[in-house]
Amino acid sequence: MSQSKSARAVLIEDNRLLWSEVPALKPEIGEVLIDNKASAVNRADLVQRQGSYPPPPGASEILGLECAGIVKSVGEGVTRCSVGDRVCALLSGGGYATEVVAPAGQVLPIPKGFSFTQAAALPEVFATAWLNLFMEARLQSGEYVLLHAGASGVGSAAIQLCRAFDVQAFVTVGNQSKLEFCIQLGAVNGIDRHKGKFVEQAQAWTQGKGFDVILDPVGGNYLKDNLRSLATDGRLVVIGLMGGATAEIPLAGMMVKRQRIIGSTLRARSIASKSMVMDSLKRNVWPLLEAGTVKPVIDKVIAIQEVEKAHSLVESNQTIGKVVLAIDGES
Repeated sequence: MSQSKSARAVLIEDNRLLWSEVPALKPEIGEVLIDNKASAVNRADLVQRQGSYPPPPGASEILGLECAGIVKSVGEGVTRCSVGDRVCALLSGGGYATEVVAPAGQVLPIPKGFSFTQAAALPEVFATAWLNLFMEARLQSGEYVLLHAGASGVGSAAIQLCRAFDVQAFVTVGNQSKLEFCIQLGAVNGIDRHKGKFVEQAQAWTQGKGFDVILDPVGGNYLKDNLRSLATDGRLVVIGLMGGATAEIPLAGMMVKRQRIIGSTLRARSIASKSMVMDSLKRNVWPLLEAGTVKPVIDKVIAIQEVEKAHSLVESNQTIGKVVLAIDGES
């Protein structure tokens, strides 16, 4: 990718986050250059900062998996958007910067009435929730779903999508205030993981059948209880490994109940695959956002120059929804 002039971005030096000058970008064939106004913090950013989650080959090493801003220029062959359009984008990296280049298929118009900071909280969590619940797990109206980390960005998006599509959603969370928030947002019920085990509630919550779908960012130490809580023909979608990367699978029960375990990541998918997810999001979720049926849940907006503060906040596990990074005071 050719570069000229200069821009600014958050760089990692000795595990410190520094707001630094970087070369400006130029879009290549099929790419869009965005004058970035906001990004958002995802837990993957914290893991990448620690050196455990490198970007896919060819992706920017700058942190940031989503952005919102104004199209500055477009590469050859791009017809999806035009210079001056207000857009948000799903990224493989590069969001913590004043300029961002994204494949055109991963760029969507900002929903009508949304600010840049609101729009920056949309791409990663709504794409993750929609992809894994409705595309991978093929969640249907009337089914029961368990959402671990219900008050997270992905969890808060998933609760609202379940409510909008007539799915009964239950959650696990880290404290009582988060549980109350999730229920207000549309969850039917849930449990503070420090006060009980979800597996003990599964049958009561689901009228004795178990969950049709479980969305799990925890992994390892939740696997056995997830499978015990899953219905016949149930689908477990594992999207994270906060609880470990290995576990024993009770194969006999899984076979008898015809259960499926689906491993899923968004970042490592091809541009074509991510573009398909974004197109589905625009068709199915963008109208709900513009109608006010669903909304981004934002815990706090912090200036990008205070990115260390933003990371500490997310790492504290005390947030509800997203922490957004505003660039140049934009909103």
